[in-house]
Amino acid sequence: MIEGRAMGAMGANCYLYACMESKKAVIIDPGANGKNIYQWVLEKGLTIDYILLTHGHVDHIGAVDELRLLLGDVIVGIHSGDAGMLTDAKKNLSSYVGSTVVLKSADLLLQDGQELTIGKQRLKVIATPGHSPGCVCFLSSEGLFSGDTLFAGSIGRTDFPGGSLDQLLKGVKEKLLILPEATRVFPGHGEETSIGEEKRDNPYLLG
Repeated sequence: MIEGRAMGAMGANCYLYACMESKKAVIIDPGANGKNIYQWVLEKGLTIDYILLTHGHVDHIGAVDELRLLLGDVIVGIHSGDAGMLTDAKKNLSSYVGSTVVLKSADLLLQDGQELTIGKQRLKVIATPGHSPGCVCFLSSEGLFSGDTLFAGSIGRTDFPGGSLDQLLKGVKEKLLILPEATRVFPGHGEETSIGEEKRDNPYLLG
């Protein structure tokens, strides 16, 4: 099961990914509205094993510590390249948008190719730096959580500190566009798309 909802002023997509047989689940990118996310989890009757972060910008991490308190025993995972963003308001950009978000350190440093088990389902970590140094995507049997790496008709910004357009395009072309065209893509902002649609129509990836 995959469900997504836009959270916070910047409308970052937060996702629940669950094995419905076991009711084990992960929360991906809880950027804001922690109590609403917690209520969403309760409505679905899920047990959250992980909070997983595609990267460390404030609009994707803002509700992490609130959910840690509400959920109790949960593992927070982020790639080592962005781990410092959790504890530094300048690095996670919150200090530039009128807030100061300083969180606890991650429990798990994700690595490219790592697989996490959620009930009988698996999530594979795909490192795609460029939007940030530690940006990752998560590949499941139901689709790809692309964070701010790949959007419907667009790609992530690379003008933030640590960004690289060359890195981002390399990662997308070499790691994401090789996936089956029918692969559903659940981005960090905006509407769902597919690998096939982006290969055909995304102006940043043509040529």
